[in-house]
Amino acid sequence: MGNKGAKSQPATTILTDLNVIIPNLHWNYTGVTATNRMIAPRVARLMTARWLGPDAPAGVETMTFGDLLTLRSSARRPIVWHARRNNEMMAGLALKWLGWPLRLVFTSAAQRHHTGITRWLIKRMDAVIATSPASASYLKVPCEVILHGVDIERYRPPDNREAELREGDIRSKYAIGCFGRVRHQKGTDVFIEAMCRLLPRYPDFSAVVIGAIDDASFEARLKERVAQSGLQDRVHILGELPIDDVPPWYRRVLIYAFTSRNEGFGLTILEAMASGDALVAARAGAAEAVVTDGQNGVLVPTGDADALAAALESLMRDPDAAAAMGERARAHVVAQFSVEAEAEKYAAVYRRVLAGV
Repeated sequence: MGNKGAKSQPATTILTDLNVIIPNLHWNYTGVTATNRMIAPRVARLMTARWLGPDAPAGVETMTFGDLLTLRSSARRPIVWHARRNNEMMAGLALKWLGWPLRLVFTSAAQRHHTGITRWLIKRMDAVIATSPASASYLKVPCEVILHGVDIERYRPPDNREAELREGDIRSKYAIGCFGRVRHQKGTDVFIEAMCRLLPRYPDFSAVVIGAIDDASFEARLKERVAQSGLQDRVHILGELPIDDVPPWYRRVLIYAFTSRNEGFGLTILEAMASGDALVAARAGAAEAVVTDGQNGVLVPTGDADALAAALESLMRDPDAAAAMGERARAHVVAQFSVEAEAEKYAAVYRRVLAGV
């Protein structure tokens, strides 16, 4: 939802003292990039780490591909190469075979059977991490499960939700959000269908969709469904926003709908919960590992507009109950899913790998 991070920091440490390389070998901004950007500065507080590639976040030093070349002869000890994509595993493996002193770590978020090449690459890693128990179930090698965390300062509840909603130029008392790339896999159509059924009955509510448009014809069908319902003024499809403009929208919505049909993890679940939003989540990604159904969120089947609408309506009918659920969600994330705790777990894996354990 935006691809421009803060200007990266210049190198100030000696490359030969490096512990971890965090490659981001993808030139489009993706959920993997967002995850990397969030965790890298926290890792850099615990170990000497460098970012390699575009979209470097503030708080972690960068390195160039020229710097990488110097490490083959200058590194004094092993260095972790932490891959999250196939091409990053390939690059790390090739460098290791050519003499770079790398220890290879891979994080898998996929909840599907891996291709043959991915399985081959994974078997050659020094350590493998899964982002959820479901992801771990598809791996054929020993792995450690480390659930994602979230920045609980960046994603926080509003001081006054209605005032923040007005700042977003939404003229309703309450709003329901659905954020992520606008496409079938993300279930944006399921959300729009539920809104077209519910909003006519709840005039205090509007809907907000934020995310890159992957398929113009898919978006056109969504807008046509909204127009058929006469809801053009209450369903706001905002498209892709700069990444720093997204957290305020979590504070503006009272209820958040996670509608993915399939997902690696679904970080927006944690972002919404940390922001104090009541949550209705499809049983995709790590939803069942994060949400206690009926307590800090509501779980529904994937791709089911009827179930989604029913769960959302129960919260729309009682905004005070929705706000209370959001408070419980925030407390749960603060206690269990801070990004600082996630970084500590990654650093522990790195230390074991570097020690050859």
